[in-house]
Amino acid sequence: MKEIAIRPATEADFGPMWEIFQELIASGDTYYFAADTRREDCHAYWFGPGVTSYVAILNGERLVGMYRLMPNQRDRGAHVANASFMVSPAAQGVGVGKLLGADCIERARAEGYLAMQFNYVVSSNMPAVLLWKKLGFSIVGTLPRAYRHQYLGYVDVYVMYQLLADPTHWPDA
Repeated sequence: MKEIAIRPATEADFGPMWEIFQELIASGDTYYFAADTRREDCHAYWFGPGVTSYVAILNGERLVGMYRLMPNQRDRGAHVANASFMVSPAAQGVGVGKLLGADCIERARAEGYLAMQFNYVVSSNMPAVLLWKKLGFSIVGTLPRAYRHQYLGYVDVYVMYQLLADPTHWPDA
């Protein structure tokens, strides 16, 4: 039986994270990074200031996905979380993304975030759009033709949002 554990990312995880990153951005259909993004830029994205990253490990040995969690904005917007996800193409379609998404929502609540926002969900990435909807997110905005897809040309981008706590019980501002 396959077991997937999610834990905080460490520097030792960066090699496999970089491989997944490169593979996904090379496809040109889900992430805004260019195919020639430098290793240092990738490292800063996953391990930069204010970013906490987590990895999914298959059977205690193989890194198959990751996410990063951080405030969507600073100061007066810091009660809203933001996250980004990547799953190895070899592990897509078997529930890794759902596990990462559920873990991220749980951690965001535990860290005191009151809502979560995804700023840039490519509309043609239907597996991601459907997953986020299943996990309780709604499309709250559409950015017309904001993503230059490698094969489809310019496609829309969605802003997706979810309250993580009942606003009537939020702390005073």
